[in-house]
Amino acid sequence: MQAIKRKAPNILITGTPGVGKSTLCTKLAEVTGLEWIEISKVAKDNNCLEEFDAVYNCPVLDEDKLLDGLEETMSHGGNIVDYHSSEFFPERWFDIVFVLRTDNTTLYDRLIARGYTGKKLEDNVDCEIFQTILEEAKNSYKHEIVHELNSTSPENMESNVQSICSWLQNWFSQNTQTAL
Repeated sequence: MQAIKRKAPNILITGTPGVGKSTLCTKLAEVTGLEWIEISKVAKDNNCLEEFDAVYNCPVLDEDKLLDGLEETMSHGGNIVDYHSSEFFPERWFDIVFVLRTDNTTLYDRLIARGYTGKKLEDNVDCEIFQTILEEAKNSYKHEIVHELNSTSPENMESNVQSICSWLQNWFSQNTQTAL
């Protein structure tokens, strides 16, 4: 097993747009004190965007520039990363990956409320139906660190926060460093 060099773990929260990643990350950052890194916001704030995709009505991420800019932050640990994709992140960055999932009716309603229409709406619902984000995570990280969480109801949210906090307590108890 690789030696842990960070003082705190890095967590990836991923899933189809609309499954509740930002809501969960907000709550986790509040209760854990870990830093919430919202990739879309970081990309915008640090000019890590390329051309605009008219079909999906959003800018295209400059992955290399983003990764270069986050390398030092991620090496220190203590981060909760929130993004709808996972395959381009270095595997070494994350100690655990949580893939949020929800039922199609709930997802559809959430995306409509966000103003999604046409191909963007259809592709995101299809992405959830076919478990695209879950499969991407399983193909990008060791299977034992990838966990699927239901994110349909407020009760699920509370349960997910408790589960992740339990995992964090376990990580800290197993990785306490005697020297700083």
